[in-house]
Amino acid sequence: QVQLVESGGGLVQPGGSLRLSCAASGFTFSTYAMSWYRQAPGKERDLVASITNTGVTNYADSVKGRFTISRTNAKNTVYLQMNSLKPEDTAVYYCSTFKLRRYWGQGTQVTVSS
Repeated sequence: QVQLVESGGGLVQPGGSLRLSCAASGFTFSTYAMSWYRQAPGKERDLVASITNTGVTNYADSVKGRFTISRTNAKNTVYLQMNSLKPEDTAVYYCSTFKLRRYWGQGTQVTVSS
């Protein structure tokens, strides 16, 4: 079965950086697009970034130039490098893929605060 396990969240000051990781299993990782979503308290879950199986990336306007999504197929892992973090980036971040239906990880909390 599809499993997605996120790690790397935490508390960081404004302007700081974090790198999220998502370890995937239960499917042929290299053939599927992967995405990062986030959900702030009281808000909907929104797409942050996605990467196709061939490495084509897409970003939400709010994170362009600050976040970078990447993948290492040999490790079945997708990453989200987050730089120049802002308080409004505070949210639970979820890794996701679509294989007949959308799958989600358990999420990792990112808090940007001084």
